[in-house]
This record gives sequence, C-alpha cells and structure tokens, in this order.
Amino acid sequence: MQTTRRDVLSFASVGALGASTLALMAAGQARAAATASSGGTGPAIKGPYLDLTTGKGNQLAYARIQGDLDWGKQKYFWFKGYVSAVQPGKKIVDLCGALGFGAIRLNGLPDGNIQRMCREIILYTDLRSGEVIDEWQNPLTSERVKVVHVDNDPFNYMIEPFFPAPPSFGGLNKEAPPPRIPFVLPWYQHGDWLEMETHIHLAYPSALQPDKWPRESAGPIAQVSEYFAHHVKAEDMQNEKLTTVDYRGTWNRITPWLPWMLMGQAPGHVQYNCFMGTTTDLSQIFSRQVLDVVDKRYAKYYEAPKVYTAERSLSSLERYAEEQKPQPPKAM
Repeated sequence: MQTTRRDVLSFASVGALGASTLALMAAGQARAAATASSGGTGPAIKGPYLDLTTGKGNQLAYARIQGDLDWGKQKYFWFKGYVSAVQPGKKIVDLCGALGFGAIRLNGLPDGNIQRMCREIILYTDLRSGEVIDEWQNPLTSERVKVVHVDNDPFNYMIEPFFPAPPSFGGLNKEAPPPRIPFVLPWYQHGDWLEMETHIHLAYPSALQPDKWPRESAGPIAQVSEYFAHHVKAEDMQNEKLTTVDYRGTWNRITPWLPWMLMGQAPGHVQYNCFMGTTTDLSQIFSRQVLDVVDKRYAKYYEAPKVYTAERSLSSLERYAEEQKPQPPKAM
C-alpha cells in the first residue's frame, strides 16, 4: 500500500499525556482526515513570515506553539477538565477531575532540527472541590482505591520538518514506520484565528497484561485515541518578532480504564475532556491547594530539563507497570 499524507496526519502527545497531555505530538505518527489539498485558506496560511503549507514553516510554527525559539527559555502548557466512564448501554458517568501542566524548553541544532525537552504531570481531583485526591471512591464498584497520579520525566522529542516515527511504547507497538513525509499540519484560518486539529488512534499490546495484573488491566490490547485542537491568533503566528506563540484549545483522550481504578476487564473505557493552553503564571490556572501539592511532591516539574537525552518516554501504563505492584483479589 502506498502511504500518503492522509495516512500520516495525526499524532499523540501525552505524554501525559502520556498526559497528556495531553500536546504531545512526537510520541506518535501522523494520521489525519485532511489531505494536502484540503487545508484551509486565508492570508495567514502562506505568510508573510511562515508558509504553513511547508514542512519547514510548520516546524517553526509548532516549535513556537510548544516552546520558545529564544533557546533555553522555558514555557508552560496546562490542561484542566474531567474523566468520564463510558460503559455499553449505560449513561456516561463523570468520575473525577484531571489537570496538569508541563514545562518545555527548546534547543536548536546546527542541522536545523529542534530538541524539545519537557517534564509533565497529571493530577486527579475531586469533582466537587477540585482538590487533589489520593484516595477515591469508585462509583462503579463502590470500592475505595488508591489514586496514582502521572509524572513524566522526561518527555523529549525532536521537532523536524518531517513527521516523526510512530511510538514504540517500549517495543510493544510493532507497526512499521511509514516513509518520511513533510510535517504539514491541517491549518485553517477563520477571521483573526488560525485553527488546527490533530488526532491519533492506536491499538498495541498493553504493558499491563491480565494474567499478571487481573485487577489493573483492561485487557491484552491498549486501545487509545487522543485529539488536540489548537487556536492561535493569526497575527501572532505571522509576527516574526515573536519567538513564542500562545494557544488555547481542547484535549480529549479515549483510553482503557485507569489501572488504579481496579476495574479489571469490565466492558467500557474512560474519556478525558479537557481545556488546554499556555501560560506564564500557573497560579492563574490552578488553585492554591493544587499548587501546594505540586510544591510538596513535584517541585522539579516547574523546571523543564536543560539537557536533551534520547531516553525513551513512557506511557502512563508502562510507568504504572514499572512503579506499582498488582493488587490482591478483591475480598468477597
């Protein structure tokens, strides 16, 4: 089969996500609904500073969204929303809040490629109070469980004029990489705004297999989709004096039951529904209680890494498998 841009225009980030966070593109391979000829029109699509129909133009555009071309200067992204349970034939149930952030620093290389260095966290919160929780009453099972938050350090990748290779997830994803295709994202201009949506759909062997993790594993295959919508001011994108560009948008993730929920192989899955964006001041986004938790447990995540390493980034399932132990059978 011939691989086309239509086959390669969506990608995962999240790390977190992973998280995220969810904005986490180089962790995945591009696959999109748009073809090269179906991109949007408007004066800010082709210039005057960046041509968003070219790989190089998108490399610089994406780098300015993710970080700062003033090498070494860091930038925060954030996300905040909730996690819902989706079960066959039942009403969707909101389970808990989800929020987090990452600190990103860029470094330019002599060959023109750009190193993206990042640390990121996802914290789960009470739906009513918004406070970070360490225990949670599962409304689907009536069981009280320990909450396992997500911290990814590092979550690094290269930003190039070409799409990245698909994620390996520690060798679990055996999909062969497609031919290298120019990094052209599906930008649209609507008035004063540029908008761009990307997504990825994956199915690969889970790091949590049911025979070893009967209560934590949703099954032998991890089926995951992530969706990212970015909204950027057109005048900012085409202002060559700006080394960084702010965005607002949404992050949605469909993923198996979170392992700490101890749902086992029950039919269904969870869905993250979050706003996302960038900020220079996390106190404008998160409550004092949330930041107190970060100060106490995750203080290093306020600072992006300063040295790029090729250390592979882990998904939350892989990290859980490395750091946690299988829970005993539920008492009858």
